[in-house]
Amino acid sequence: MFGKLEITAMAQSMAAHAGDRMSLIARNVANADTPGYRALDIPDFAQVYEGGTLALRATRPGHLGGGGGAAARAFASAEQASPNGNSVSIEAEMVKAAGARQEHEMALAIYRSTSGIIRASLGR
Repeated sequence: MFGKLEITAMAQSMAAHAGDRMSLIARNVANADTPGYRALDIPDFAQVYEGGTLALRATRPGHLGGGGGAAARAFASAEQASPNGNSVSIEAEMVKAAGARQEHEMALAIYRSTSGIIRASLGR
């Protein structure tokens, strides 16, 4: 029932985007000391959503319908590289992680609000 509403689909995509971004941030932090590693990031949710690139993606080869979520492509961020070629800045990654957390919390708030409105309209 909720899956057919555009706002809940958008909230689900926003939560998936935040999860994808947090995964890249964790990978960047894990490779903070790896020589030659370039920090990765994905575009902001607004850019991805407006661009219409929120296509369904298959999570495994036999998965026909796909699993929804942000299908944004990762790109190397424009951080200045250190002498060993690593471009990860722990401070910048902390700021990105806080933004991804806020994005995920906003998606959950939208979903909670929408479900509350639907329950109220049904008289529950």
